[in-house]
Amino acid sequence: MSSYDQVRRDRREFSEGGRTYIREPGRIIVRDRDTYFIRHDENERFRDLDRGAYRSERRGGDTITYLDRPGGEQIVTIVDDDGRLVRRSRRFRDGREVVIIDNSFSGPRRPIYDDVVDLPPPDIRIPRERYVVDYNGADERAVYEALSAPPVVAVDRRYTLDQVRYSPQLRARMRSVDIDTITFETGSFTVTPDQAARLSTIAAAMNQAIHANPQEVFLIEGYTDAVGTDVDNLSLSDRRAQSVATVLTQNFQVPPENLTTQGYGEQYLKVNTQSASRENRRVTVRRITPLIQQQGQAAPPPR
Repeated sequence: MSSYDQVRRDRREFSEGGRTYIREPGRIIVRDRDTYFIRHDENERFRDLDRGAYRSERRGGDTITYLDRPGGEQIVTIVDDDGRLVRRSRRFRDGREVVIIDNSFSGPRRPIYDDVVDLPPPDIRIPRERYVVDYNGADERAVYEALSAPPVVAVDRRYTLDQVRYSPQLRARMRSVDIDTITFETGSFTVTPDQAARLSTIAAAMNQAIHANPQEVFLIEGYTDAVGTDVDNLSLSDRRAQSVATVLTQNFQVPPENLTTQGYGEQYLKVNTQSASRENRRVTVRRITPLIQQQGQAAPPPR
């Protein structure tokens, strides 16, 4: 039995408040008004990296986890009792703390589907190949440019991580790198060793950007082809994104706290086909720092 067969077997479905919830290991999928949303356990990736250095505690309704590093540095993550990431920070031995992701919001707790921000599509004024970089054949300079560039149009305020995750026109304000050198077998979220080796260029670009700004955050997006159910495709794509993030850290030492992941199932097909397509079973990476940390500036016009 494959690992994804086990996921399916462990899946449980229930209804509450007119919505359908599908719970499976490490994830919950919500169906509301014929739209599906997926949320994963933000700490799963950290636990798997080094269980000996990982610990957690309950404080009120939150779970606080610590990833200890040599030299006394800690990565501190706060997750609420709904599984939503609230905050992630880097704490230094001298007591200083730098916030990397602040996903908090004011007011009462909101359901996941209320995080969608309705924005007009951005006016893209740079060449398509610079806006979405095809990783296959791109050099490190082109990849680094895409992963360090400002928003393509001005961003008027700070958004939460969940708003970025669930709002396509918000994400579209940042350039992206389509990692077309990594595709997946049908029903699989495993990155094979030969494909993992091809991540070296994007890992080098990420590490360069993080060295320049230790608070950089990159969103790794997972996708599937159009074959299969919405639930299966969302789950698979989310796990694919997490698998790539894990490889970037384990093989290339990209700090895990600077990465976050999200699956989008069969949305945004690269090849417009309802048939099986390896090109659609892929991941994309984009820098989201200006969206979640501070007001971004519009990119300069192309030369």
